[in-house]
Amino acid sequence: MAKDFTFYGKTWEQVQKLSTDEFMKLIPSRSRRSMKRGFTEAQKTFLKNLARGQATLETHCRDIVITPAFVGKIIKVHNGKEFQPVTIEKDMLGHRLGEFAITTKKVEHSAPGIGATRSSSALSVR
Repeated sequence: MAKDFTFYGKTWEQVQKLSTDEFMKLIPSRSRRSMKRGFTEAQKTFLKNLARGQATLETHCRDIVITPAFVGKIIKVHNGKEFQPVTIEKDMLGHRLGEFAITTKKVEHSAPGIGATRSSSALSVR
């Protein structure tokens, strides 16, 4: 049996019908304060393009809060080097876009470099 989606006690249909002010009351305080201050010009442009229904959107706005209008869309979020596609799901509501486009990757060293000590050069390299 599939688990029904609820967001702070509201069903998905109820969440979709909420206005922006009502949605703000449900999300955590950090996100609520960010939305209360208003959107930047870049965020406003992004929201206009989202409302137009463009197929894929690319954005540098990693700090925008995910609202019900985002759900089901594929948004390419810049991670500092390239745009990573992020499929927005219901569980992501109230989070920020940047949380889902990781900016760092695991550091993997190949071999000891020039000037390495004798003990570090004796270590096995995989």
